[in-house]
Amino acid sequence: MTTPAIHVEDVTVHYGQVLALDGATVAVGAGRVCGLIGMNGSGKSTLFKTIMGAVTPDKGTVRVNGKPPTTARKAGILGYVPQSEDVDWSFPLSVRDVVLTGRYGHMGFTRRPRPADHDAVEHALEKVELTEYADRQIGQLSGGQKKRAFVARGIAQEATILLLDEPFAGVDKRSEATIIRLLRELAAEGATILVSTHDLQTLPDLADEAILFLRKVLLHGPPADVLQPENLAMAFGLNVLERK
Repeated sequence: MTTPAIHVEDVTVHYGQVLALDGATVAVGAGRVCGLIGMNGSGKSTLFKTIMGAVTPDKGTVRVNGKPPTTARKAGILGYVPQSEDVDWSFPLSVRDVVLTGRYGHMGFTRRPRPADHDAVEHALEKVELTEYADRQIGQLSGGQKKRAFVARGIAQEATILLLDEPFAGVDKRSEATIIRLLRELAAEGATILVSTHDLQTLPDLADEAILFLRKVLLHGPPADVLQPENLAMAFGLNVLERK
């Protein structure tokens, strides 16, 4: 049996007395795009932080390509596109500088970029259609361009697993289409992608599979099945059938 690229097994996380994850078990295979859907406060961001190794679970195990999260992160396997509110957009970094941070794991102790690092950054900027904005301060970009810059960072990093936390929130249609195209291309090349999203309309175009989440997995299957009204009602607390 093939080992999942992302494997979360019976993970529970508390923040003080607040239960954030309740025996969550998630498995996503290599070369797949998986959409993670659930209401605000359902634990999606905590799941991401646990996969990244930023949160230590009270119980359960997490493996990324068979490795503990901290090992995978140090190896440059994991890339992360955060929510906009988690980023200090006033920090004096250019778009190129932000993308270059994805190369730190390749630079060695000195953190001195080599020609290969610069080439990787320029390639990533071209892929996300931000070459002409490369020298702008990151906070000067539109919402969609900012998200594309962080996708470029993951591409430059050569991450084989990408976690994206609400990449379509507040973005324009062009950026949305560009991000979806890029994620599909990366998956076709073997990357594993877990995307938290509230944009249910784009889910069938984006994802091979979807997870309905409320502190644990309620349903994991094809997007068309997960998006059935009676299933969404489990996660969002709405009597969707009566509202039709």
